[in-house]
Amino acid sequence: MIATYGFNAVLTAAPGKADELVDLLLTGLDEGSPGASEHCVVYLVSRSASDPDVVHVTEGWTSEEDHHRVFAGDAAQAIVARIPPLLAKEPEYTDYVPVRGKAAF
Repeated sequence: MIATYGFNAVLTAAPGKADELVDLLLTGLDEGSPGASEHCVVYLVSRSASDPDVVHVTEGWTSEEDHHRVFAGDAAQAIVARIPPLLAKEPEYTDYVPVRGKAAF
């Protein structure tokens, strides 16, 4: 499958909450969660090398419509609802159109 839609989120965790935030975001890969969807071809959670409170999420989807449909589901909304109390500030989002690349884990 090829990603035709993607986004990157930059989340700044509240002090002492970065590990909990990463653990929560990684549940997005669990069976039935958004990252486990056949329409999600990239789901990468990373920590900033220079600021341990900054967490990046990079996602690639088969289409923007598939992303919105999956994220409207109960599993995704349950994860999303648990994120705000872990943050020090509002997340930053950047949508993009993937051109070419590689993701192998």
